[in-house]
Amino acid sequence: MIDRRQMLGRGGLALAGLTAGCAPALWPPAPAGVPDDLVADLQRRTFRFFWDTTDPATGLAPDRWPTPSFASIAAIGFALTAYPVGVVHGWITREQARARTLVTLRFLAAAPQGDGETGFSGYRGFFYHFLGVTKGLRFARCELSTVDTALLLGGVLFAQSWYDGDHPDEVAIRDLAEQLYRAVEWPWITPRAPLLAMGWHPESGFIPHDWAIYNEGMLLYILALGSPTQPLSEGTWQAWSSRFDASWSDRWGEPHLHFAPLFGHQYSHVWIDFRGIRDEYMKGRGIDYFENSRRAVHAQRAYAIANPGNWRGYDAEMWGLTACDGPGDFPQRIGGVDRQFFSYSARGPGERDDGTIAPTAAAASIAFAPDLAEPAIRAMHRRYGQGIYGEYGFLDSFNPTLTAAGAPLKHGRIVPGVGWVDKDYLGIDQGPIVAMIENARSGLIWQTMRRNPHIRRGLRRAGFAGGWLS
Repeated sequence: MIDRRQMLGRGGLALAGLTAGCAPALWPPAPAGVPDDLVADLQRRTFRFFWDTTDPATGLAPDRWPTPSFASIAAIGFALTAYPVGVVHGWITREQARARTLVTLRFLAAAPQGDGETGFSGYRGFFYHFLGVTKGLRFARCELSTVDTALLLGGVLFAQSWYDGDHPDEVAIRDLAEQLYRAVEWPWITPRAPLLAMGWHPESGFIPHDWAIYNEGMLLYILALGSPTQPLSEGTWQAWSSRFDASWSDRWGEPHLHFAPLFGHQYSHVWIDFRGIRDEYMKGRGIDYFENSRRAVHAQRAYAIANPGNWRGYDAEMWGLTACDGPGDFPQRIGGVDRQFFSYSARGPGERDDGTIAPTAAAASIAFAPDLAEPAIRAMHRRYGQGIYGEYGFLDSFNPTLTAAGAPLKHGRIVPGVGWVDKDYLGIDQGPIVAMIENARSGLIWQTMRRNPHIRRGLRRAGFAGGWLS
């Protein structure tokens, strides 16, 4: 098998656009100035990240690039979701997308499952968080991840519903998607039933933490409830959502379920259109989960305007805190103020905020609040330009406050006129950008997933009603 770290060098990117029997996708060079439609340019570049860096022989998508890394099962789910977006925009053909998707699903379906510490890709239908890029087996001692399996399955079920033709390969895609979804033994990973555990290690057993608060776990529970083979029991969603009151907050604006990093308000919405459908909890609050995410976006902007930490760059246009790379874990005195910086971490208003801005936080919020997200995208590009915007769109994160060289940086570098800038793109941050721009513009993913019987079953078993579910 080709080593992706060698294949995706500066001279190897064209090879990554090839699939068997398909012509390579041709990409125009990066424009020197501001594109006429920056949002469209960002979406195209972000799509290219998945098309170029995913292994065409296996469908394994890297956790990050260009730093050599393991594959991420969540990134694979986002890649599967990105391919049809590329088709509808004419960036690749349906044949190319179909071939890459079929390769991916065949690889996943054949990946070994077992309870051993090595030599397996997953167990009981779940997959390990990270897989090696050569054989697709468990990387190091990472966990069998429930939520990352859910993000993978989001892409798998989207493929199942989007490839709806009579072509034999599209029939195979639908069958393989069904096989992968049906294989997951959801009740097994509820050691503290009815809540789902965050994961499992073959060395030590279940992780001692559950999906017990409002967060990106909505998709996870809906998939677990919708299983036609091994679903969670009735009432599971209600047991989970009964805990949500502790997260209700109006500190930075309108009352909403608070979760500090924005990814928790975005991931489930990539695949599920929550507009107009409500469970019992949201009926009691008088809103739906889409409106909740819109309020969370406005709260982040309000926090940036208030800027209680006096971080450089925060204002009405420049905002966006979520899980992302950071400069490193070290203190530094800047302008007479002692600052603490972090490496990869989940950031949010008042929670591990170290001045690091993640473009995905704003860009992937475009479906909720285009009036805030589009100006933020343009402001980032206008202020920092090529320092943070490159071949695959925005680099993962940047920090305008940290401008001095000599800090013990773990990632990235100091860029004059910007500050600290990450050197990598991360699959789980790129995925929501390309998907949510598409949902904002055409509703492609939402409309496709409305047809998926498993998603509909899961929503109904969770108690959702109204809107398009009626």
